[in-house]
Amino acid sequence: MTKTALITGASTGIGLDLAVLAARDGFDCILVSRNEPRLHELKKVLEKRYRVSVHVFALDLSEHQAVKRLTSAIADAGLTVDFLINNAGFGTAGEFIELDAETEAEEVRLNVNALTELTKAYLPGMVERNHGYVLNVASVAAFQPGPYMAVYYATKAYVLSLTEALHAEVKGTGVHVSVLCPGPTDTGFFNRAGSEMMVSKMPSHLVAFFGYKGVMTNKRVIVPGVSNQLLVAAAKLMPRAVSLEILRRFQKPSDAGSEDVSTI
Repeated sequence: MTKTALITGASTGIGLDLAVLAARDGFDCILVSRNEPRLHELKKVLEKRYRVSVHVFALDLSEHQAVKRLTSAIADAGLTVDFLINNAGFGTAGEFIELDAETEAEEVRLNVNALTELTKAYLPGMVERNHGYVLNVASVAAFQPGPYMAVYYATKAYVLSLTEALHAEVKGTGVHVSVLCPGPTDTGFFNRAGSEMMVSKMPSHLVAFFGYKGVMTNKRVIVPGVSNQLLVAAAKLMPRAVSLEILRRFQKPSDAGSEDVSTI
């Protein structure tokens, strides 16, 4: 029986690596990102290496009505989504009052709205069929507020909260719902977001491996790496005022008014 995985942000980084893992396990793939040439390159590799069918949809999910266009196109193609991987997202860095309002709104539409709409579109069918997987990609940023990356941290906190609630709601249905909360990952995210954090980064393929393994075993929250797990534990135990001050000093850019966008 054919099974299909939908992966957003699939052209690079964690999304690409998750697409490889899904195809390796026999999932046909629906690949979504803005980078159409990269998607078609990945399509050729997955179809040749794993003998699966791959469908490409190149669009920007931060645009108004983009999710509706995507879900309509998937329905028109006669595809059923058995595994939803909400990976697409981006972050901005700088002073909130200086950052471009429309860019921040796009960040919320992609990181929050698109993820919610796609989950709303495909989770009910999974529950009805008593089988399916949803993996939402958040961040260790989800566990505390983040000065100078305020909107990004807030959107990831939403993803964490939503996913944990859905994990509880679908208990006993045969559907797995998990949230992946990586720390700094070698995807180019921090450089392109304008952050100057000098920290070690986990390779994206390892992050993807932990996320994939976690959702397959229905783990509610997946934090890959001991150092990231310690960071999350510290964030939970540390007084909020202290963690805010640490992050304020650590993340303050040399030019707080500058901005850039990173898609993951």
